[in-house]
Amino acid sequence: MKIIPRIELLPSKLIVGKSLEMSYSKNTTFQLWSSFMPIRKSIQNSISNDLYSIQIYPESFDFKHFNVNSTFIKWAGMEVSSIKNIPQEMDFLELQGGLYAVFDYKGLSTDTSIFDYIFGTWLPNSSYRLANRPHFEVLGNNYKNNDPESEEEIWIPIIK
Repeated sequence: MKIIPRIELLPSKLIVGKSLEMSYSKNTTFQLWSSFMPIRKSIQNSISNDLYSIQIYPESFDFKHFNVNSTFIKWAGMEVSSIKNIPQEMDFLELQGGLYAVFDYKGLSTDTSIFDYIFGTWLPNSSYRLANRPHFEVLGNNYKNNDPESEEEIWIPIIK
């Protein structure tokens, strides 16, 4: 696998959605999205139909010596132009801007080999290092859950 990312300077964004604390050993992504999807249309001021899957890792999270029990916060949400009138069962997040490596990925979302490539091959051989900001995926019109033809953008926070 060899995917060359594009490097983008992301402005900060407002996200409205739901979040859960989880680990990879106790992964509750399905429950998070199952609770978000039926009520996503109640979000006002959405900028597009794109969905955001956001991971907020603590500074101590170690991607080199991966521990499946380390916890992080995961969000399911949508970008909005304003956080007025947030649905009662949701919250908001200001997604901090900064430099990101953006990988256009096509395949199953359950195939983690893309992340093995990003953290094990691309990042160590690049002129960047990981930044302590949220990681996220943009699930646009070509995203199809559990489909090998599914497309998404994987945004990895970086610094020179």
